[in-house]
Amino acid sequence: MTSDASEEEILEARDFLLKQYAGYESSFESIEAAYEKILMASFWKRKKSKINLKSRLKKQVEESPPWIKRLLDFTELPTTDVILRRSLLFGFMGAWSIMNSSETGPAFQVALSLLSCIYFLNDKMKNVLRASITGFSALVIGWVVGSIVVPMIPSVLPPTWTLELLTSLISYIFLFLACTFLK
Repeated sequence: MTSDASEEEILEARDFLLKQYAGYESSFESIEAAYEKILMASFWKRKKSKINLKSRLKKQVEESPPWIKRLLDFTELPTTDVILRRSLLFGFMGAWSIMNSSETGPAFQVALSLLSCIYFLNDKMKNVLRASITGFSALVIGWVVGSIVVPMIPSVLPPTWTLELLTSLISYIFLFLACTFLK
């Protein structure tokens, strides 16, 4: 048996030894004690490796350039529930924009997305002006990035997908990121 044996291999070895030494009470107790020690050592090794991942990530952040540290100071990781609900909201806005793509564009959906983003940001920041500026900035950055990226997308998309629609979809992503991950 090697030191990197799986739990299944360890269990098979235990069962083999128990059969081989059946009837010897002291051997039975020794085998069970050794088995429990091996399982506990395996458990602590796994637990320690999980802790090391967190400490390694923290160490990488500490060793990163100052601009990354400053950027991470403005972000937070919300609960999975918050991420899921907000992704569903902005995904719905995107789907609604695609389903109702017309000559007028998704102006109403973009406005609703911006207001939703400002609402969520204000809930965290407790400052309507700062939340409004941050939300509007996310929209502008998303629109600018979309205006640069969308013309590079090949024309395999349906003809009803206009430049404005694709740009608004990218803006939804930026609004989602801003209202979900910014402090």
